[in-house]
Amino acid sequence: MKTICRLAAFLLLLAPAVLAQEHYTEGPVWRVSLIRVKPTQMDAYLTSLQQSSKPILDAEKKDGTIMDYKLFLKETKSNPEDWDVCLAVEYKNHAAMDGLAAKGEMFRDKILGGKQPAQQLAEKRAEIRELITSDLLKEIILK
Repeated sequence: MKTICRLAAFLLLLAPAVLAQEHYTEGPVWRVSLIRVKPTQMDAYLTSLQQSSKPILDAEKKDGTIMDYKLFLKETKSNPEDWDVCLAVEYKNHAAMDGLAAKGEMFRDKILGGKQPAQQLAEKRAEIRELITSDLLKEIILK
């Protein structure tokens, strides 16, 4: 009898997870960063992305560390504090993010020349933009 009760309890605990996925299939994971660029600094910021971030992201994509990345410019603003640029990086799943810091440092060192040049770049970018938020999103595919 205890076995049947335990099995019933287990099935009741499992039911919400099973029912939650009856409507969709899990897809990749996205890291989405929303950035506000300071006035008159958009050209400098995009140049910085093109010269340093793009080569790193391209290398990570070629290596298979990331699946893809996209940049978006917001064309409508609801207020002056709104974001301007969105950077979205696609990972196959959560497991693909294991060891990500070490891999990122490897590409950073190879492309930017080490920790110090990367720190200088980060300081320069802090002068021309502000990170509003960085969120981790799970893409779902409706059934």
